[in-house]
Amino acid sequence: MDNFLAAVLWDMDGTLVDTEPFWFDAEFELVAEFDGTWTEADAHSLVGFDLFASAHELRTRGGVRLEPVEVVERLLDRVISRVAEQLPWRPGAPELLAECVAAGVPCVLVTMSWRRLADALIASAPAGSFVASITGDEVRKGKPDPEPYLAAAAVLGVDPVDCVAIEDSPTGVASALAAGCATLGVPHVVPVAAAPGLTLVDSLVGVGLADLRRLRAS
Repeated sequence: MDNFLAAVLWDMDGTLVDTEPFWFDAEFELVAEFDGTWTEADAHSLVGFDLFASAHELRTRGGVRLEPVEVVERLLDRVISRVAEQLPWRPGAPELLAECVAAGVPCVLVTMSWRRLADALIASAPAGSFVASITGDEVRKGKPDPEPYLAAAAVLGVDPVDCVAIEDSPTGVASALAAGCATLGVPHVVPVAAAPGLTLVDSLVGVGLADLRRLRAS
């Protein structure tokens, strides 16, 4: 069926919610504790990456003298505290998510953030928004590897080619495309280059389920 859509696979940070500023603030605060140097360019370079990869960069570039797992946990503490205060939806995202849920199209969260942050967001979102979630601490290889999106499709028992992924970063887009998903790119803090299988939009405002179905069909 041309209008068949098995699932919508949602990136979280920067796509579903505007948490990137929370991550940037957490990075700057952590580096400052160790009297290191961190720039806006450094912060932007980590968008979409696995948190252990980010921890490595904070240690080597930022001078954060902590073990990688402690770096990640410290960042998560800061971001989760901010999410608890406010869930900063990206424009158009809650409306599209609600339309998918109302139509019975399964939505899966696919994030490189760790389980405790993903669960905090899911708990703050409308009940029933997500049928499953894949997190960065539960995959062997993070984005840009296809494993996260392959895992998301597998947990539902569907083919990735029958799914649409929604992403905001080059890293996430690369992961979704490599998994075979039709991909909707919504660039936010970093630009995303055109690629086969990728549709770019400025915002999710006005994007509806019918649009996602057309992406999958094409």
